[in-house]
Amino acid sequence: MDIEELRTFVEVADAGGVSPAARRLGLAKSIVSRRLARLEEDLGVQLLARTTRGAALTEAGATFRDYAARVCAEIDAAKETILPTGDLRGRLRVAAPLSFGPTHFASVLADMARRHPQLHIHTSYTDRFVDLIAEGYDCAIRVGYLADSNLIARRVGPIYGKLVASPDYIEAHGAPETPEELIEHQALMQGTEAWLFVDGDKTITVRPQGRFKADNGTALVAAAIAGLGIAWVPDGLTGDHLASGALVPVMTRYPPPPAGIYVIRPPGQHPARKVRILTELLVECFDKAPQVSPHAPV
Repeated sequence: MDIEELRTFVEVADAGGVSPAARRLGLAKSIVSRRLARLEEDLGVQLLARTTRGAALTEAGATFRDYAARVCAEIDAAKETILPTGDLRGRLRVAAPLSFGPTHFASVLADMARRHPQLHIHTSYTDRFVDLIAEGYDCAIRVGYLADSNLIARRVGPIYGKLVASPDYIEAHGAPETPEELIEHQALMQGTEAWLFVDGDKTITVRPQGRFKADNGTALVAAAIAGLGIAWVPDGLTGDHLASGALVPVMTRYPPPPAGIYVIRPPGQHPARKVRILTELLVECFDKAPQVSPHAPV
């Protein structure tokens, strides 16, 4: 019985099929299928029932999956213990936001890959809310104000932001001067999120309304430039447009409170060393030099 066969089985079980597991592992489907066949032959039992929709665990497979996952985790921990200090191997799957992940986080991940040539880093850039456990990610980089969950979060740096709108929108509709006046304006949002503002030592919560929504900050910036409403988007996405005059700050007397950049991981007693090192690199990059602004968590 081979450890890679165990890992492959766990991935197929968690992904729900050979094809999604092959994408996670970065392998051909034929290789994944051969590993599963060898494992089932060694055990003498069927672990997975193949269906037109993927693969479902048999009763034996459901029982074996938990043991296999624990064995893989123990072997990973043992390898980390005996590896030379700082040397990382294996695979790191990371989910990062598309809005400014490629511009703000990609260089950190590239630096990590350069420092650890035996480590395979697979990053998915998406503004979709990724289910780390169900989709098999080691961690995610998220920004904003985090909702309560069973995941473990480590803050690696602050982020700041402001409301913006186009001069055409302000000329046609005016600019709100207080959070309460935002209700009368078109807000450009990701969904139904609340916006927070600071008034002295108080935090004001507003639930704005709007007809234009997008799960991507760049799309919200484009809508703001087009005069569709008021947007709350990262500074990294609006700096050039503010400098050119295509956008202007709105309601600056009530700034949003600082949010944060977080590394999120599934619950567990100890984080994998590869996740710890990524977290340290992000802290080194962002904790003393905030470059992005609040946005709904991704």
